Amino acid sequence: MPERFVIHLPVTAADPIAAARLARVLARWASILPATDPGETTVSYEDEQGVRRRVFCDARMPGGRRCLLRLDHDGPCARRLTARR
Repeated sequence: MPERFVIHLPVTAADPIAAARLARVLARWASILPATDPGETTVSYEDEQGVRRRVFCDARMPGGRRCLLRLDHDGPCARRLTARR
């Protein structure tokens, strides 16, 4: 198995919820690149980078892929956003 490396891209956000929202948007966009693993996206406070919080559910789905809905989502897991009713 090839080695994996993590790229840390600092951003400015108003609070942890806004940071998680931005992280989800960036990760979904970057998922078009085969080298990305958006399900593993986390956020942390700048001064507490060792304490990371997941932004996606990340549950394993059939076929080994991971759920890309927000953490603590309602309903079944999915690989993409579902339309709101």
